Amino acid sequence: MFGNKTAIATIAVKDLSVARKFYEGKLGLEPSGSGDSQEVVSYKAGNSSLLVYRSQYAGTNKATGATWPVDDVEGTAEALKAKGVTFEHYQFPGSSLKGDVHIIGAIRTAWFKDPDGNIHSIVNK
Repeated sequence: MFGNKTAIATIAVKDLSVARKFYEGKLGLEPSGSGDSQEVVSYKAGNSSLLVYRSQYAGTNKATGATWPVDDVEGTAEALKAKGVTFEHYQFPGSSLKGDVHIIGAIRTAWFKDPDGNIHSIVNK
């Protein structure tokens, strides 16, 4: 039923103007559609979309809400850090940490939060 459909990552935020500064200023996303709403903004991200909306439940998800596959995890993490993004460091069996990048076998990944505490990750393609 959904095998050929594109999913949209959906992220709840408390203050849409603060969120826009993060998603547009730090992550480099551009709004798609009108972008004039005080309740929701949609971003095009590659072949997918990210829907950011105002909600009283913002930041309550304790798991990763959106993952961004990138060619260079280390370089992307450094570029985000230069823009003020802070990375999370976790302890996983069989993993190591090199700077802000977790290494788990062939997987390179790094986690960061938006201003509301929503967890995002970047991972090698």
